Amino acid sequence: MRMIFIGLLLGKMGTQLWLAWLNRRAAWAQKGAKAVPFGIMTPERYERSLDYTLAKNAFGSWELVYDGLWTGLLLFGGVLPWVAMEAAQLLGLGVMEGWGSLLGYSLAFALCGIVTGLPSLPWEWWAQFRLEAKFGFNKSTLKLWIIDKLKGFVLGLVIGCPLIAVLFKLYLSFPEHWYLGGFAVLAGFQLLMLVIYPLWIMPLFNTFKPLAAGVLRDRLMALAQRTQFPVEDIHIMDGSRRSGHSNAFFTGLGRWRRIVLFDTLVEQLSEEQLEAVLAHEIGHYKRGHVLKRLLVGFGTLAIGFGALGWLLNQAHTGFFSLFGFPKNGPMIYYAFLVLSLLSEIFTFWITPLLNRQSRSHEYEADAFAKKAMGSSAPLVGALHILHEKNLSQLMPHPIFSGFYYSHPTLVERQKALEL
Repeated sequence: MRMIFIGLLLGKMGTQLWLAWLNRRAAWAQKGAKAVPFGIMTPERYERSLDYTLAKNAFGSWELVYDGLWTGLLLFGGVLPWVAMEAAQLLGLGVMEGWGSLLGYSLAFALCGIVTGLPSLPWEWWAQFRLEAKFGFNKSTLKLWIIDKLKGFVLGLVIGCPLIAVLFKLYLSFPEHWYLGGFAVLAGFQLLMLVIYPLWIMPLFNTFKPLAAGVLRDRLMALAQRTQFPVEDIHIMDGSRRSGHSNAFFTGLGRWRRIVLFDTLVEQLSEEQLEAVLAHEIGHYKRGHVLKRLLVGFGTLAIGFGALGWLLNQAHTGFFSLFGFPKNGPMIYYAFLVLSLLSEIFTFWITPLLNRQSRSHEYEADAFAKKAMGSSAPLVGALHILHEKNLSQLMPHPIFSGFYYSHPTLVERQKALEL
């Protein structure tokens, strides 16, 4: 059994490195090209985008190897159980009973996540302050970066620990069918976060201001009205505070729905192009993509709880001893720790299926925007600018993009829009 998990981990890492190699080879083959597809950007800018792709590819490949080795060390080198036992001992935890010990073990679980995640921080720092900075995208400071990490840590404790404690309580109270209640609790939590996240959590990291009155606001609100998209206001987010990349999205449910435009996006696009981008986002709502993605998320959550239930059913066979845990103790605590690392090994293989659905949704949203605008030209123009400004790879290897891309490539989207 141990060798099966090691094989799955190595298989995942090998597949990721192979996909990266395919895309690296495709980028190298395109360097020095005299003609750029659809004339999207100048040859010089196109060459710059390929350099950016290759730099991210090289960095990502080294990071993949590092993460794979670190995960293997955690799972099979005795590191994870050592950290878990040390965290429990530090907090003076014994038998898991009563809300005090449940909260204690949930805090121990959080501490394990922090400790095991520390080795990834240098990679995150390098990506932000070396890689992104080299190509002009990083706008953050070290102070802001550290503050963001600390805020995320505190939020994780405040929100995550009580939630984990409730799941532990369900397991102790209903050991046979606890996973049903656990699924209901987390599904309800996800729905609640759709409301809480845009209202109270996102503003902890970014500043949101209503789009100022004027021609642009009138134009965008008129679009929302004629497409029957209920929204109270449109907000501008200070994305430029951290990055030169641009984006737009909407989040929330019902009357808490919020359309958000990055300030970088507003600076880069014309009013007509911004209207087309907003029409695309409205298309996601009108075509039911939010609900569909939510249902997929619930399905993934159900599979996760099924896997967790299976892990706990294996406890009597000494399953957790495969990873160095003792044969007796707080099994739910061990199971959460093991699954937190094993889950990515399994979910990796369904990534292309989820991304295929996402790309289908993007085509539908593009078609909606084309109809709402009466022409594909505004959206195509916006996509050209966004890809040029973000140094996006125009022609990734099809296997690579088919596996990883949640959006079709620009060439694919333009062909579909111009049909």
